[in-house]
Amino acid sequence: MASILKKDLPEGKRALDQWKATALQAADGKVSGGNAGNNAGGHADDAASPDALPRRVWAMAVRYSLFLMEHKAPGEGVEVRVAPWGAIKILDGPASDPHNLTPPDVIELEPDVWLNLVCGLTTWAEEKAAGHITAVGERDDLSDLLPLV
Repeated sequence: MASILKKDLPEGKRALDQWKATALQAADGKVSGGNAGNNAGGHADDAASPDALPRRVWAMAVRYSLFLMEHKAPGEGVEVRVAPWGAIKILDGPASDPHNLTPPDVIELEPDVWLNLVCGLTTWAEEKAAGHITAVGERDDLSDLLPLV
């Protein structure tokens, strides 16, 4: 299952690089006191926040990072869903049930959580403890595969 078209790979790489640079800049601003009291949460009205990036940048960053994960851990045993921009199947294991096409292990994440993990800005354990990851099945921990960049 392709998460990104081959012709879009360069744009996807640029988008992921842009997202990561913006997220690091926003994190640095929080650490050094930037926007303290006004917008310390890095919301959409903060120009240095990834939330302020265009929707296409988010979509391409997610799709490209899913492509990277597909190539790092090929297989059909775990479905990783990052709605609304993509879903992939990775890791060896039992394939999809022929009746519903969903593998026994499913992981769902919001785009910001996924990209934070991909870029190494947070860890699987942190995001799981915060309740930001929905994972069902025996292989519900991708911490050995992350970060990707």
